[in-house]
Amino acid sequence: MTLASAVLAACSTAATSTASPSQTLKSSSPAGTVWLCRPGLAGDPCTGNLDLTIVPAHGARTVVRAPERQTSPFDCFYVYGTIGGQQTPNTNLAIEPGDVDLAVTQAQRFSQVCNVWAPIYRQRTMAVQNLGRAAAAAADNVAYASLLAGWTDYLRHDNHGRPVILIGHSQGAAVLIRLLAAQVDRDPSLRARLVLAILAGGNVTVPPGKTVGGSFRNIPLCTAQAQTGCVIAYSSFPSEPPLNATFGRPGQGVSLFAGQYATTGVQVACVNPAAIGGGTADLTPYFIDPRAGFPDPTSGALPADPQTAPWVAYPRLYSASCRSADGATWLQVTDIAAHGDTRPVVTEVRGPGWGYHPDDINLTLGNLITDVTHAEAAYTAAHH
Repeated sequence: MTLASAVLAACSTAATSTASPSQTLKSSSPAGTVWLCRPGLAGDPCTGNLDLTIVPAHGARTVVRAPERQTSPFDCFYVYGTIGGQQTPNTNLAIEPGDVDLAVTQAQRFSQVCNVWAPIYRQRTMAVQNLGRAAAAAADNVAYASLLAGWTDYLRHDNHGRPVILIGHSQGAAVLIRLLAAQVDRDPSLRARLVLAILAGGNVTVPPGKTVGGSFRNIPLCTAQAQTGCVIAYSSFPSEPPLNATFGRPGQGVSLFAGQYATTGVQVACVNPAAIGGGTADLTPYFIDPRAGFPDPTSGALPADPQTAPWVAYPRLYSASCRSADGATWLQVTDIAAHGDTRPVVTEVRGPGWGYHPDDINLTLGNLITDVTHAEAAYTAAHH
């Protein structure tokens, strides 16, 4: 039995959503930013029912009720990946069903540890892919300028000095690399408010064996749990990425979204969300039950009850470790299920060059929430 999650970021296919029409969600700021998610927004897809069904390999399922959400002193700024669908080089600022789906599946659970903000931005569409590098670079510049406008609006009118966790996946991670490099890395005051940057599937680069350099001059990769002001970056694969891989190899694929063309002198970064200090550890994957409103291209018969708990967790199903070989660096995700385990597993739905990219966030979501929790505690201790 296989599971392809609804997290189809950068897969050129928008998920089918049962969310409310965009008109009921749209909220424009006086500066013109359209917010997909923001505190107090009616129908905010970044908040919702976080009840969870824990599905072990054998034995009874356990439903864990989410605690009542409390106001957090921390903000999360989330940037979604490529949705697809529109035929212009860049999307407009309309909220699409796929945007909502990604906000739910990737960002919603972070609402238990931060206030989630997510602007709609004019991302590059798949329509540009056959128009050449110049057209793609122009579309990337439009996407970055659009995100920068939303970030600037947020800082000027909404942040009020709060510490921030930045979260991006795929194109969202790539455009955040540009934003971090240009706006945060060079500004000591903003770096001081950076709790953590989670940049999955975006090809952050560093010189071989280094934690800083490459994408950022001053912001390092995380090397210990509870470290702050650092980056968690990775791309998940079941084995070494092929030579033409879109992720895990520098200077190609998603690297081009951020204008990172170097193929020598740098390597793609990998920080294991389950073992930031290194080594192998179990992943804590969280997925939305497809019956809660998201498509399942297989049987759809997941062992959970979406009426009581729309999220499912699969303990002891995967382990992960960072690997490097032949110019590639990746998060090696290994199926550790025992014989007879019938729980659904992810597959390379887009082929070996993409690995487990659509599931980068959900495979590690429980670990990432824990990482943010520890970083926030360390930040609080250091600033009080």
